Amino acid sequence: MTHESESGLPIEPVYGPEALAGWDPAERLGAPGAYPFTRGVYPSMYTGRPWTMRQYAGFGTATESNARYRQLIEHGTTGLSVAFDLPTQMGHDSDAPIAHGEVGKVGVAVDSVDDMRVLFDGIPLGEVSTSMTINAPAALLLLLYQLVAEEQGVDPARLTGTIQNDVLKEYIARGTYIFPPGPSLRLTADVFRYCGAELPRWNTISISGYHMAEAGASPAQEIAFTLADGIEYVRTAVAAGMDVDDFAPRLSFFFVARTTLLEEVAKFRAARRMWAEVMREEFGARNPKSLMLRFHTQTAGVQLTAQQPEVNLVRVAVQGLGAVLGGTQSLHTNSFDEAIALPTDKSARLALRTQQVLAYETDVTATVDPFAGSYVMERMTDDVEAAARELMLRVEDLGGAVRAIEQGFQKGEIERNAYRIARETDSGERVVVGVNRFRSDEEEPYEPLRVDPAIEERQSARLALLRAERDAAAVESALAALKEAAKGEANVLYPMKDALRARATVGEVCGALREVWGAYEPTDAF
Repeated sequence: MTHESESGLPIEPVYGPEALAGWDPAERLGAPGAYPFTRGVYPSMYTGRPWTMRQYAGFGTATESNARYRQLIEHGTTGLSVAFDLPTQMGHDSDAPIAHGEVGKVGVAVDSVDDMRVLFDGIPLGEVSTSMTINAPAALLLLLYQLVAEEQGVDPARLTGTIQNDVLKEYIARGTYIFPPGPSLRLTADVFRYCGAELPRWNTISISGYHMAEAGASPAQEIAFTLADGIEYVRTAVAAGMDVDDFAPRLSFFFVARTTLLEEVAKFRAARRMWAEVMREEFGARNPKSLMLRFHTQTAGVQLTAQQPEVNLVRVAVQGLGAVLGGTQSLHTNSFDEAIALPTDKSARLALRTQQVLAYETDVTATVDPFAGSYVMERMTDDVEAAARELMLRVEDLGGAVRAIEQGFQKGEIERNAYRIARETDSGERVVVGVNRFRSDEEEPYEPLRVDPAIEERQSARLALLRAERDAAAVESALAALKEAAKGEANVLYPMKDALRARATVGEVCGALREVWGAYEPTDAF
């Protein structure tokens, strides 16, 4: 009996040599660390050292999140990943009326350089790698991070990490946008140029398929729409006068890892091969690093269940294994209680221990690309690639990623797939353990972590003190210079840094840019 993959592709019960008839291993595989990078971006992969274990964390105030980061580092985390609250993600201060009820809820509240200083107090920024999940205001948070590092005496050239900075997927699947696509892409190009000059080791963007997958995208849709967004960013930077080899080595990607392990491994391998070909054939990249699709993986939050939450430990272990077998460069493993509330200290530690078991107790790090040459894996890799290429051609036919977004194409395709998944789950065709099969009448009580609602009041008080202490004239002058730069073609990050150094707030800086660029108003084409 033939099964269907998550992408709706056939999975045969048995594969043999006929599955790879006419297949050229040299062309399709190559060697690890060599074009087309199907087998991994580095020759030795994990045989030298494991992936970066990067736990996503942030909640409440900067003080509370700082304590969690210190705990994670103490328990063996090798990279930090910052979650910001919704007001910060949308470019609003904690005391703005629109922020009411959301301060510190899904991440940490950062309103100014004062908060960023507290967030990383006692953490040596020249030694730790930090990923920041922030998009529309990504430039601001990066500059705040740089300012705090400079206060620590760290040379900006030593700073390593990533800003997500992928606003196109916000229009498709997530919704935390601020500016229209045109100015957003201009800001992205300014970040590329600024980092090339000032922060040479920083990854300037993490082009994300994760959120599309959480919204219901299939694996083929996830990589198709993510790579299409990546192409749009590269075209924008090249059109702004940058040489592709000056910025492409610092591009990175962000994908999900589902429980369907085989197709997930195939997806990662296909994405590497496709991106290498695009960068070489369309953009003429010459630096081998420009051809490498380096990516971070997070296990699938959407697959976690509030019912029998301990079963999520098993799901996360399988998902993490898929990411490792697929060749991820860094990994976040979700905590088992995230379908209920913010992770507790214990559940966050267990999530990290899951990665450590994979790295140090299994043998998956002993050899590179263990599935290479497998009849089923190579067939599935080719099948996922073919399905993704077909979707990418449809995006191109619509005029590229931005034009397709404006016509609602990606969003509509993802919504149709999400509906298919929901229908199959409701009917029982798709088994979800503890939800539609193998249910338990008795659930053990669970005490979730709760965010103190008084955080909003405390953040508002901090903002009032900041505005009373700072040089108001210096802030106004810096914001005026920022608006002038936004009206022209100058790189806005330099006046933006001056404004943030003067203790302008995130909301004030974003507000200044809104005055010039406007705010995005979504339209539904479907």
